[in-house]
Amino acid sequence: MPKGPSLDPKVKRLAMQVEDHPLDYARFEGVIPEGEYGGGTVMVWDIGTYRPEEDESFDGAMRKGRIVFTLGGKKLKGGWVLVRTRGRQWLLMKRHDRYASTVDITTEKPRSVLSRRLLAGIARDEGGDVAKAATGDPT
Repeated sequence: MPKGPSLDPKVKRLAMQVEDHPLDYARFEGVIPEGEYGGGTVMVWDIGTYRPEEDESFDGAMRKGRIVFTLGGKKLKGGWVLVRTRGRQWLLMKRHDRYASTVDITTEKPRSVLSRRLLAGIARDEGGDVAKAATGDPT
């Protein structure tokens, strides 16, 4: 998600589908060397649970191109929808609920939920590109 999630139901954010990652990566923070897949500084910005909202299986919803779910994260909570626009491109939208807001959550809560570091701090500590990470661009 190049611009990160929005809590505003009026805002649609591009989300690119990537390959599945092992669950062991869920708590990885550090620097992946340039030239390797996913190269750049990596942060665990949020962590929590998700629950599909419809009776259909996740795989079935994904094949249809519409996934409705609830997040129980430390930062992101409540209802969300992913809608495929084409190929591996999706739009992420916040559903209208008590967690919807016009607050920019990425600006308001920019730190890692694991280490409390900013992206630039992770880059500095782990030997990454601090200038690039300071822009908020992990790659």
